[in-house]
Amino acid sequence: MTGLSKAALRKGLMTAGALALTTTLAYGDEAAEQFRADFLDGKLSWEDVSKRAADEGKVNFYYWGGSDTINVWIDSVAAPAMKELGVDLNPVRITNTKDAIDLVLAEKNSGKGVGAGSVDAIWVNGENFYTLKQQDALFGSFAQKVPNAANFDWNPDDPRSLLNLRDFGVVTDSKEIPWSGQQYVCAVNRQYVDAADTPSTFEEMKAYLEKNPGKFTYVKPPHYIGNTFVQSVMYAFNPDGNGGVPFQQSIDDLGAAELARLIKPGMEYLKSIEPMLLDADGGKARYPEDIAALDGLFLNGEVYFNCKFGLYAVHTGLQTGAYPEQAEAFIFPQGLMIANKNYLAIPANSPNPASALLLANYMASVDSQASKLEKAGMPVGIDVWKLSGDDASMVQKAAPPLYGVTQADLDANVAPDTNASLVDVIEGTWLEYIERGSSSSIEEIVDTMVKQMAQ
Repeated sequence: MTGLSKAALRKGLMTAGALALTTTLAYGDEAAEQFRADFLDGKLSWEDVSKRAADEGKVNFYYWGGSDTINVWIDSVAAPAMKELGVDLNPVRITNTKDAIDLVLAEKNSGKGVGAGSVDAIWVNGENFYTLKQQDALFGSFAQKVPNAANFDWNPDDPRSLLNLRDFGVVTDSKEIPWSGQQYVCAVNRQYVDAADTPSTFEEMKAYLEKNPGKFTYVKPPHYIGNTFVQSVMYAFNPDGNGGVPFQQSIDDLGAAELARLIKPGMEYLKSIEPMLLDADGGKARYPEDIAALDGLFLNGEVYFNCKFGLYAVHTGLQTGAYPEQAEAFIFPQGLMIANKNYLAIPANSPNPASALLLANYMASVDSQASKLEKAGMPVGIDVWKLSGDDASMVQKAAPPLYGVTQADLDANVAPDTNASLVDVIEGTWLEYIERGSSSSIEEIVDTMVKQMAQ
């Protein structure tokens, strides 16, 4: 119907009825606006939400579709579960989460308000959530209002609640709900590297590459896996020696000059190891574009290490054949293994807001989380200490095995993620200083990046 109205507009033949329809689409659906207001004000029961969701009958879930195990779980477990709740789950698999963010913002900027967009829910974290929040493009503070909010710790006085309340240093305001937890974990191929030669720090990695050039690389920024590796290097070479602490501040609080001072040693380290990375002997280091490319290099023995988010990546990789048979995880970089959560967000102009809330609540259930953990190897986003004994046991039994490390090892080396407002600056500096080989100083590059962001 929207297409017909636009055609009529172009021809100058729009009827009064078509005009009314276009006005509704341009400024949002009044019933959806009222639903959002009433839900956020606490005026609706969950039964009210469920009834409206059944009337809507559909939820459009946009998410990164690059994992076969996640895709299978969505199709075989999540979709049937939502069907039982009266809602058809439409999984929209995208190669880059930013594509969904751009769609939401484009529709918002074209005047499509509450109830008139295309996207109901998005798998997000970090920069993408920050962008939606900055643009006032989120449904509202829903996360603590769904029934399964009880599975999370929302107490700001408990440090364990941090990842529910902040996403890449940005206050969530309950405008997204945790879906999964993750940690940046590296794997090593024991066919080529024994325990005694396995590096645990960046300095040791450099020493290893001096003897074994070409056997390491990392995913190229701006991919989030590459950004995370770069951020961990910035922490390690922080000249003040306090790791990720200053990187929790926003760019407004930190300032360009201070950020440049903090990241300069790390950028210089990355520049120093570039001649020793994969294929650098051919004149230019090769940085894989995504996780699949890195996995392929690791499986084929072109590189001996594989660093990415994935507590259970070794288990999943061995099951699917994506990892070599002698792969195992190891602690690297010691004390600086960035951990975070990822989330589900609902755009302000969700066309099926009640169904989106139903999806968010289902994804936060113990059954859903345990199943996703067991079948897709995705760590739970709920907080196990908030669960009953039986539910906590269910989650623990669902967890895949770890190879080469223990959970205690991983917990002892956790580092916080970087504030979302710094990520673009650090990423842009890497692209300019490392990728393009700019002759400008780190200070000049960072200053330019910060000014560009402010425009």
